[in-house]
Amino acid sequence: MRRVAALAAILLALGGFLAWRMTRDTGADSQPFLGYVEGEVLYIGPNESERLASLSVAAGSVVKPGAPLFAMSTTLLDRSRSEAAARIGQLEAQLANLRAATSRPEQVSVLQAGLERAEAALKLSQNDYDRQRRLFATGNVAKAALDRAEMALKRDEATVKEARRQVNAALIPGRSQEISAAEAAIQQARAQLEGIDIRIGRQKVASPAAGVVQDVFFRPGEVVNAGQPVVALLPPENRKVRFYVQESRLSGVRVGGRVKVGCDGCPDDLFGRISFVSSRQEFTPPVIFSDVERAKLVFKVEARLEGRARELPLGMPVSVTPIVEGTK
Repeated sequence: MRRVAALAAILLALGGFLAWRMTRDTGADSQPFLGYVEGEVLYIGPNESERLASLSVAAGSVVKPGAPLFAMSTTLLDRSRSEAAARIGQLEAQLANLRAATSRPEQVSVLQAGLERAEAALKLSQNDYDRQRRLFATGNVAKAALDRAEMALKRDEATVKEARRQVNAALIPGRSQEISAAEAAIQQARAQLEGIDIRIGRQKVASPAAGVVQDVFFRPGEVVNAGQPVVALLPPENRKVRFYVQESRLSGVRVGGRVKVGCDGCPDDLFGRISFVSSRQEFTPPVIFSDVERAKLVFKVEARLEGRARELPLGMPVSVTPIVEGTK
């Protein structure tokens, strides 16, 4: 009789354990997934290395597409543009002279005088360079002084060559080949000017999308390298929740499926749509949310937030429940 009673007690205990185990597993399978809010931030920087001239936003600013974010200094580009515009004017004047049968004597005299001035400047540059070279050889001047003298000499040599070509060109009728070459040079100079204008326009950087400025990394006056971010922008459509799913529950999760998002103190109408499901069981949660998930490999899943859910702050822990088709 005692054996029967003992056997009955063992069977009763075993049945209770199995019932508890089944109840526990069922509860785990019905629990929402736990995750957190993330965002794909746009890091926006200049195309060229330059000094930051102005900043139009601050951290937390809400911007619309096309709104100004920041502007880089254009001092060097403005100077290059002025030089390019002057070059075009010079080439156009040369083309006009080539198209004339012969240059007038007054024009030849002016060009000849310019050549004489250039030759005089070249002579002075040559003397200065020779003197600086002797002083440098004896250690009485720095290398920088010799370099400046050499640059001045090369500049004046180029000026003399250009002035001499202008005088020679003025003494002969313009040829068709020279006219064609001058026209091509003007087109090239105009293309160069257009390229500079494009570069100047790119120094003013506008927002590529609507969003909230998450951070500002530089202040006006600081030098920013090309491609280095100045502003971090988070568009609302780039907010998402990341959560982790066990293999046993993966069948209820699919790309395109809707999920309900919950959090402490949040409204009930927060939703998202699954945009990514890992193809391999290789992820472990960065935080162990519960005993059920402890020491398990899981699948990473991401869902894009919709509507009011896009207002959730980054890093906020949330619960995620897949919505079965045909339910609200």
